[in-house]
Amino acid sequence: MTTEGILAAIPNLRALVVGDICLDRWCTYDPSTSEPSRETGIPRIGVVRTEVTAGAGGTVANNLAALGCGRVAVLGATGDDGFGLELSRALAARGIDDWCIRADSMQTFTYTKVIDGRTGVEDRPRLDFINTAPLAGDVERQLMDRLRREVAGFDVVMVSDQAETSRGGVVTPAVRESITGVARENPRTIFFADSRARIAHFRGVIAKPNRQEGEAACRELTGHVDYVALRRHLAAPVLMVTHGGDGVLVVEEGGECWVRTRPEPDPVDICGAGDSFSAGAALALAAGATPIEAAGFGNVVASITIMKKGTGTASPEEVREKCKSWQSI
Repeated sequence: MTTEGILAAIPNLRALVVGDICLDRWCTYDPSTSEPSRETGIPRIGVVRTEVTAGAGGTVANNLAALGCGRVAVLGATGDDGFGLELSRALAARGIDDWCIRADSMQTFTYTKVIDGRTGVEDRPRLDFINTAPLAGDVERQLMDRLRREVAGFDVVMVSDQAETSRGGVVTPAVRESITGVARENPRTIFFADSRARIAHFRGVIAKPNRQEGEAACRELTGHVDYVALRRHLAAPVLMVTHGGDGVLVVEEGGECWVRTRPEPDPVDICGAGDSFSAGAALALAAGATPIEAAGFGNVVASITIMKKGTGTASPEEVREKCKSWQSI
């Protein structure tokens, strides 16, 4: 399937992102205002400007929307707090439906990044608002119930399991089991999972770990790196293991295949590259591309976003231009 064929199909597709939908806050400070506090003597960081975007699963959703997906929605859980309001507004600004469940029992998963206004460099410790208590049972049930009610309206379901703590994330064991069941009941829908620490626990869905995550999962299961065994253990239709500038290893029932990319010599920011790859690859699969064609399309999308500061996105026009430049080399 050609790039043009994939891009032509994307506006007719509908995608749902389930899991950890967080808020990225980019806080720029003025070093000249960093005088010590009169009360404590601790130097302050004087923030003079703040920008917000949806992060984690929200980054996936942003990429889906930027590629022209006909409808994009997110389903997760956030706190009933100010950061949750900022997140909802950030999603609305991209035309993304916010179905996140608001819960007093948690705070909104938030990454706060502190940037020197003179240099543009993030040079202070990041302040993360995380949850370490288990997801409340009533929130978990609401999330699973809504997934079952709504799934028939989507061509793609992206699962974003980004919490690094063993507790506190939205994709709990019960939610993973529910996703497996829903995927089995909806075989025509593309289910595409990305997990920072628990990819080995998913079943019956397309799995996309990066190299580090994939190797860790293999060693957890067999003690050595064996992606064929990992795919079989996951009962995954396809396993896509991203390797940065080396491309993607696509593992199917028939074997393995490398889908190479063209490395960018000086990437601006690789943060969110995996999310942009996932968005492109999943939409390509839903458009009718083969796994190898889909991985190639995902590579193109990621090669665009890593040349942008922050968690960038790629437009259809940028995808076309990138493909032309690659063909001319």
